[in-house]
Amino acid sequence: MPHKIGFVVVSSSGHEDGFSARELMIHAPTVSGWRSPRFCQFPQEIVLQMVERCRIRKLQLLAHQYMIPSKVEFYISESLPEYFVPYQAERFRRLGYVSLCDNEKTGCKARELKSVYVDAVGQFLKLIFHENHVNKYNIYNQVALVAVNIIGDPADFGDESHITSREKLIDHYLGQHSSEDPALEGTCTGKSDYISPLDDLAFDMYQDPEVAQIIRKLDERKREAVQKERYDYAKKLKQAIADLQKVGERLGRYEVEKRCAVEKEDYDLAKEKKQQMEQFRNQVYEQLQLHSLVDAEPMRRPSDLPLQPLTHSASPRHKQQVPSLPPQEESAPESRFAEPFLQEKPPAHPPGPSQHSTADQSPPATDPHLKTHLQSVPYDERPLPATRKQPAAAALEPEKSDSDVSEAPKRGAAGEPEPLTEKALREASPAVDVLGESLVAGAYSKTWSYREDALLALYKQLMETPAGTPKEELKSMLRASIFLVRRAIRDIVTPASLKLLKMIITQYIPKHKLSKLETAHCVERTIPVLLTRTGDSSARLRVIASNFIQEMALFKEVRSLQIIPSYLVQPLKANCSTHLAMSQMSLLARLLKDLGTGTTGFTIDNVMKFSVSALEHRVYEVRETAVRVILDMYKQHRAFILEYLPPDDSTTRKNVLYKTIFEGFAKIDGRPTDAEIRAQKKAATEEAEKRKKDEIKALQGQLAALKDIQAEAQGKEGPSMEVESQDTQGGKAAPPPAPEIPDNHYLDNLCIFCGERSESFTEEGLDLHYWKHCLMLTRCTHCKQVVEISSLTEHLLTECDKKDGFGKCYRCSEAILKEELPRHIKTKECNPAKPEKLANRCPLCHENFSPGEEAWKVHLMGPAGCTMNLRKTHVLHKVPAPLPAGRGTAVTKTGTSGSKVGSKIPTPKGLNKSSGRTYTKR
Repeated sequence: MPHKIGFVVVSSSGHEDGFSARELMIHAPTVSGWRSPRFCQFPQEIVLQMVERCRIRKLQLLAHQYMIPSKVEFYISESLPEYFVPYQAERFRRLGYVSLCDNEKTGCKARELKSVYVDAVGQFLKLIFHENHVNKYNIYNQVALVAVNIIGDPADFGDESHITSREKLIDHYLGQHSSEDPALEGTCTGKSDYISPLDDLAFDMYQDPEVAQIIRKLDERKREAVQKERYDYAKKLKQAIADLQKVGERLGRYEVEKRCAVEKEDYDLAKEKKQQMEQFRNQVYEQLQLHSLVDAEPMRRPSDLPLQPLTHSASPRHKQQVPSLPPQEESAPESRFAEPFLQEKPPAHPPGPSQHSTADQSPPATDPHLKTHLQSVPYDERPLPATRKQPAAAALEPEKSDSDVSEAPKRGAAGEPEPLTEKALREASPAVDVLGESLVAGAYSKTWSYREDALLALYKQLMETPAGTPKEELKSMLRASIFLVRRAIRDIVTPASLKLLKMIITQYIPKHKLSKLETAHCVERTIPVLLTRTGDSSARLRVIASNFIQEMALFKEVRSLQIIPSYLVQPLKANCSTHLAMSQMSLLARLLKDLGTGTTGFTIDNVMKFSVSALEHRVYEVRETAVRVILDMYKQHRAFILEYLPPDDSTTRKNVLYKTIFEGFAKIDGRPTDAEIRAQKKAATEEAEKRKKDEIKALQGQLAALKDIQAEAQGKEGPSMEVESQDTQGGKAAPPPAPEIPDNHYLDNLCIFCGERSESFTEEGLDLHYWKHCLMLTRCTHCKQVVEISSLTEHLLTECDKKDGFGKCYRCSEAILKEELPRHIKTKECNPAKPEKLANRCPLCHENFSPGEEAWKVHLMGPAGCTMNLRKTHVLHKVPAPLPAGRGTAVTKTGTSGSKVGSKIPTPKGLNKSSGRTYTKR
């Protein structure tokens, strides 16, 4: 019949302080269970080892109220405890998974109990926890498990349930079918797959441990009574079990309340709850009269706290010393019931007088270390209170003598290793059959020197094996030797174990001409353990293990098998240690240089997939080594490597590792890197700016020369006019000065935009001046109209025939073609414009300058103004050479610059910038 299976926690991927996975081995109302580390990587896993190989019928999980995994997977294995070798994951067989509720309906106040019915045989159970459900309470993204329960039947290696054993066949032919009552074959308890409610996880998690133990014992008595047809006694036991279940739940609730009070440091409440529990427990035991249900010796209840009954002044029976054994007739109602369930084996001999005298003494102070140990173990594993309350010397002295007697055969004679334990003997039985028990005992010894001597003796024995030995015997010796070597390496990497392994591969197998299967067996059994040792905390052991793996991979017998490379390219686990990841990556890089790719086990596919995944590892050294491996692979295979990498664009290059990789590719190909290209562009830009400055300087020199020419022309014009006036007057008095020009003729022969006055500015002359020469105007290249430069942007946006093809940039406020506007905005190369009140914006040179109408004239017509005004540069390039002295009058009539300098005529207000009309008339 299936029953609860005990287990131990072999390993876990991690835990938060105070919430180890070993908490899962205890089922009680006050257990905390296991919690993953804060902000851990998923998935998390726990491996359990059952006390024996069994057929699992039912699995139960009690989830946390808010640290809930979204999914839990189950794996089972029958292999030996190889979990610490991370490359043996294939030994586990997947059973399936269960999904857990996010618990939002209950407000994360209830815990989900999940039961799964399975049918699988094995001894190791692995639980894999996936990412947690998100809620407001789980601020650290943890997953937790309060309890796990395994229910099943023991299973033998050679017999399955569907194969009839030899004993069953004999019983069948002898007519001894079953000792059970045939009337029970149709009941629940008579079925082979019946699971008792007392084995359910809910029973243990809500029952007081002591009461739960009593209930189980009474349930066994009830089944025995039914078999013996003592139905009245069975009925009485059934009623007692039902009442005790209510009592156990209540006591469990009291225990939880007491624990909460202790955590809050409310010790008065904790003391009150403790006394309430003891009083209620004693009352219930007396009311149920359990002593009439169990025939056994009286014994006290074990507990982690002294179980003194409450002291009442009205009851003289409670004034006795509790540590001493009370009289039989007074303590019978409570004591006779409890002892048989806790003391499964009676003492070897009755206690002597010295023990009674010790028990009657007052209890001394308890050793704090002993107390701490007692509080950390389950109820059913704690020593008896009567023994624990004795003085330390008196209590331990008789036990020492017993232990000395019981452990005498274990130590062996002086100078010899201790004999094998029963567990070790079962585990190493094949090696014992081949190599002898004494040699195997030395290899299993706890003393390092004995283990080394055993391996050296085995080395000598294998070397001396004659060549004519039968193949089967040779194979048996080889496999037994590898078993011991593997165990020695798992314990600690020693020179003797590595020497023995090297001799077996390179000498023993070739000498006796054994097949490659034996070499493969040696490598496959030892390489995972060696790889695990590369993650050891000791640097010396890491180096020894790594060097030997590299040496072994280069053996000609091992190289052709291509086994070691297949282990090295397995993806790194998220929870593997830092040293292990670094060692594996370093070994891969070193062996790639020694072996290369091709027929060595390393291929482009497996190496690149492993290296690309290693680029995301949390350890910096692993990522750097992965970059070196990828660059080395690119030197050999070039374009094939690019298939495993993301495209080379700006988004990918934001990742520093990929940027380093692609720049390394460029160096290998002889192409300039991005940094070199940027340096070249920067140098070209600086050269262009230098040339631009030189051109501006030359232009300014030309403007200065033009000013000097104008000054000379004006200086020669003054004296000639005076001489002319004196000749015409003939020495007479000079006539009065000419009358001033009337106001209504002020605008005659004047450009109202640039302020230039000229006799040639007739109606047709002004049209020509506006069309070609006025420095304040320009022609729109899209509609050919002549507009003011200051209103060119507004013209393009609102009045031009092509205005629908322009958009306004929000940075520089200029008109840009719509097809170029997105690129213009994205590159952000334009000069930002300032508000109109603070500065004007030139649409030609795209520069900001001082605000105001007069500032436009200075900018567009001045020598240090706009450098992109084509009309001004055209005039500068056509400056005539200095004229002779007698031709000064011609400069006055035709020169435009002389009258323009110092002109104070403003732009007429009636012609504003927004007019946008074609200026073809005065």
